[in-house]
Amino acid sequence: MTTAHDDDLRLLFLDARTHNGWLDRDVDDATLRRLYELARMPPTAANSQPLRLVFVKSREARERLRPCLAPGNVDKTMAAPVTVIVAYDLRFAEKMVELFPARPEMGKSMGAMPEVARDRFLMQNGSLQGAYVILAARALGLDAGPMGGFDNAKCDAAFFPDGAWRSNFLLNLGYGDPAKLFPRNPRLSFDTACRIE
Repeated sequence: MTTAHDDDLRLLFLDARTHNGWLDRDVDDATLRRLYELARMPPTAANSQPLRLVFVKSREARERLRPCLAPGNVDKTMAAPVTVIVAYDLRFAEKMVELFPARPEMGKSMGAMPEVARDRFLMQNGSLQGAYVILAARALGLDAGPMGGFDNAKCDAAFFPDGAWRSNFLLNLGYGDPAKLFPRNPRLSFDTACRIE
């Protein structure tokens, strides 16, 4: 079994930070495509892949996003080269025939889930995939600034008017300005956060 080298661990976990300030440097569309190609590969329940992404880059799209943002998130989001609306697809079950061909009947049963169970399923798997997006971005040399400070309902109305997708969180992407980093906050120890039984 191969394991990650120390440089990889630093890139993905140890030295990586949540960025709030950005260098004036574009993120090209090819990098965003590569990011998705990586993020789609790790596991989701029944390979359901409910993640949907909107890469907000244009001035017009940024202005549609602006009124959705909490006041403290406006400046850093408008300065980021890309803001990703990390969302999930309420109609994910329609893709299950393609995504799980060994059991094509799964789409029908998953599509019939009660709303509460469906929403929990989508939040779990969509959030899991959103974390993969962060790791993929870091692996490609990008910095990430995830945040939840926005009005989901306004965002969904502005970007998903047909109601099929639902926003989960926002993720600023680009090349972070190290001069604008805050000191790293503490993390819980293993003994505080974990048990081995």
